[in-house]
Amino acid sequence: MHELTTLIKDDMKPALGVTEPGAIAFAVASARKHVSGDLINVHVSMNSGMYKNAFTCGIPNSDEVGNIYSAALGYVAGNADAGLEALKDVTEKDNKEADELVKQGKITVSLSEITSRIFIKATVETTEGKASVTIRDSHTNITGIVVDDKIIFDTDAELKEDSESNSNEETKEIVTKSIKDIANEDSHLIHKYTLAELVEYVNSVDVEDIEFVKEAYKVNLELFHAGLSSSKTSFGKRLLERNGGQVISDDEQMTASLLCNATIEARVVGIEKPAMSITGSGAHGIIATMPLYAAFRIQEYSEEQLYRATMLSYLVCTYIKEYSGKLSAFCGCAIAAGSGMACGLVYLRGGDIEMMSYALNNMASSITGMICDGGNHGCTMKGVAAVDAAYRSVDFAMNGIYIDNAHGINGRTPEETMRNMGLIASPGMVGTEKTIVEIFESKLQ
Repeated sequence: MHELTTLIKDDMKPALGVTEPGAIAFAVASARKHVSGDLINVHVSMNSGMYKNAFTCGIPNSDEVGNIYSAALGYVAGNADAGLEALKDVTEKDNKEADELVKQGKITVSLSEITSRIFIKATVETTEGKASVTIRDSHTNITGIVVDDKIIFDTDAELKEDSESNSNEETKEIVTKSIKDIANEDSHLIHKYTLAELVEYVNSVDVEDIEFVKEAYKVNLELFHAGLSSSKTSFGKRLLERNGGQVISDDEQMTASLLCNATIEARVVGIEKPAMSITGSGAHGIIATMPLYAAFRIQEYSEEQLYRATMLSYLVCTYIKEYSGKLSAFCGCAIAAGSGMACGLVYLRGGDIEMMSYALNNMASSITGMICDGGNHGCTMKGVAAVDAAYRSVDFAMNGIYIDNAHGINGRTPEETMRNMGLIASPGMVGTEKTIVEIFESKLQ
């Protein structure tokens, strides 16, 4: 199987609710597996992206939001074997028990570092012992387990030293590195490909090898319909009205916005259905796919065309995200996934590499820099902006209208443009991330 096929197939994962609450619950549930007895305290330390994204995020099967309740429910009812769907079996009784633990002050969270590199350390202390689980780089990647001060599992050298001290040094390193230094660190396999080579792969890969992407549409459409029927949502219902009361209308852009953003809203308010994530994010997965589904339905493209366009969308999204970092201060959902989706639209419409490059330039010159202030209801509005920007960028690009390479952050090649978009986030917006988190913490005072 081609390495790009494997990359996307391994990265696609169903995520219940916003990914960060699921990851927090997973970490706590994983730690709890290693200790018994009555609870004394649960403490979760996490990097700024994790802390921010879950801060006011809806939690599946709960009316509560945020880091503390995600951790509490992870202790009470989290299923460590379910990964990012760790909270799929939460009951009303579990919610009451979690609420009581929060009121008793037994659940605490703290910010460990300002960085786009994912970090979670969940510690569960009981009357009979203490266990810690460390996660790094992806939302369910356990790199260390310590039980009663004994290292049980360790692929993370930072377990041997103070993690917060190391993390602060890492943040300083990110800030002091030059753009040129970071741009030259193309360690991810996708960065050895050009946009033309990605398109060549998309055109030549056996369709049977990429049919797995249809599961993303099944999962995301179920979430979409669950959101529309829920009393928790409002944006989706208004978008449905704007689309003439039809899920699929003759207006492709309005249908794309409805399908995409009603699904995002359902996810961020905690509807009890998963989204299919890409690059560790359900919203990225939604934006990268749902507008393409609108085009597929209205323009009657073939399923094969949809699957190939979806792979291109995922790959371009991944290309940008591997520069920006999994969690950063800019809205990768709109910028990375939106740019991927724009290239997918050009592909469906029969456009060429040059048109895709133009579309990337138009995207880079428009919404790049949109901040990420956590996984919350505001993601819906960012999704609306992303769909609008993508459709306008594609329309202009396919009519030979684009922002020239000489302007702004556009590069001499589409690869440079995608790299520059990512670099705006990390290291470019590390200071912005710090300010966003400070604003959040001031709201708790």
